[in-house]
Amino acid sequence: MSTIGPRLRELRLAQGLTLAQVAEAAGVTKGFVSLAERGKTSVSVPTLIRICEALGTGIATLFDYPDQDVVKSGLGARLEMGGHGIEEFLLTPAEERHVQVMRTILRPGGGSGGAYSLEAETVFAYMVRGTLRLSVDGEPRLLEAGDSTTFSARAAHAWDNPGEDEAEVLWSIAPALPLSRTKLRP
Repeated sequence: MSTIGPRLRELRLAQGLTLAQVAEAAGVTKGFVSLAERGKTSVSVPTLIRICEALGTGIATLFDYPDQDVVKSGLGARLEMGGHGIEEFLLTPAEERHVQVMRTILRPGGGSGGAYSLEAETVFAYMVRGTLRLSVDGEPRLLEAGDSTTFSARAAHAWDNPGEDEAEVLWSIAPALPLSRTKLRP
């Protein structure tokens, strides 16, 4: 987590919070927060959301949004939202508050690292290639190339690539994730 760690540290220090305060509020150890800030550990999506909540911010504040109207192939802003074995790219600019589109490439076995929910209304997923195993409020869904699904962003959802090949999925979240706070469902 090369770029997200320093941002987490910057946010923590700007608020005058200690590692221990953030760790307690996020339900992780002080050592884990330190490792995350230094980019020395992988952070699951649910844990990253809890750390952002402890910092009083939304996960969307960690994004480097594209600053152009046209995002050329392969040039989306790289995201680090947690999980493992994944590469994510933001394809919509910060000013676009109605919808947020992300492209995720998952290596075999890669995924979200646990269930989480988002402070938005709807998630749409379209499988470009490969296979995605998705769980929405405990309901399993298996998506293959060309398949799509829609579900409530507030539903607890987790996902991974159970296949032997890379998978690629386009996610659309509406409205766009808030820049202030993203809530994790209990």
